[in-house]
Amino acid sequence: MNFNITDIPDQSGRIALVTGANNGIGFQTTLALSKYGFKVVMGCRNKEKAELAKSQIIKEFPKADLEIGILDLRNFDSVRTFADKFKKDYKKLDVLINNAGILVYSGKENEDGIELQFATNHLGHFLLTALLHEMIPNDHSSRIIALSSLAHKEAKIHFEDLKCEKAKSKDAAYGQSKLANLMFADELNRRLKKANKKFVALAVHPGGSDSGLFDEMPKMIYYIFKVLKPFIMNTPASAAKPSLFAALSTEVNGGEYFGPQGFNEFKGKVGIAKRSDYSKREDIAKRLWELSEELTGVPFLSTI
Repeated sequence: MNFNITDIPDQSGRIALVTGANNGIGFQTTLALSKYGFKVVMGCRNKEKAELAKSQIIKEFPKADLEIGILDLRNFDSVRTFADKFKKDYKKLDVLINNAGILVYSGKENEDGIELQFATNHLGHFLLTALLHEMIPNDHSSRIIALSSLAHKEAKIHFEDLKCEKAKSKDAAYGQSKLANLMFADELNRRLKKANKKFVALAVHPGGSDSGLFDEMPKMIYYIFKVLKPFIMNTPASAAKPSLFAALSTEVNGGEYFGPQGFNEFKGKVGIAKRSDYSKREDIAKRLWELSEELTGVPFLSTI
């Protein structure tokens, strides 16, 4: 793969939506897409932080065309309100990057009683994509991208225990949510193909990246990460490269999973990432899709 992130054709006239655009990987993705000519809608929960991020991007790149939309992915009403406004304000959506994510260790739930990481990282993005996918031009250059994680490899979907209360690992709920991101992208791409759509869905992972996800880690683990960070962690700019590759490369076909190719996939050039055998199970992906429709209350390509 010879994707050169510094040699991208002008993307003027195209619209991208990046969730969690105000910090970390989302910020760097938004910055890069702006430089390439995209109009970028920043889907962010915190307006003040989003405004600060927008000003920082404009300071670095004065021609950036940015809009902020308030989007709280854990709150399904917020997702619906955001989607309604987006459809009123714009005629199309060329690239959707479902980037936002949280990592918590405190057993939190959203307003519907759903485990917070599953609700935010997966279900909120499932609902957002369902509500906006008809705006995506039927062209191969149009993309839907989901950010998964190395954490998916040890995970499974706990259909009978979505809160992972019986799981042995404290990381189980987070891993479950990132596995769901990967399996959602795979199943979405299969359904798009069956619907004879030309645009594609892809998944990526950023490798090792301290993008603000680790704030709720136990202090000891947090400080270990800080010490090891220069050796195992990407900068947010490098961690954004798989997302940019998926969004802009002409070499993708849909259904692929991209990430760094270095040691343990922490760093390195972008290429096809390794995935768990469990994540390849189409029966699990289909069951996850049906559960997601049930929990969000929105049918999505369900007749395919």
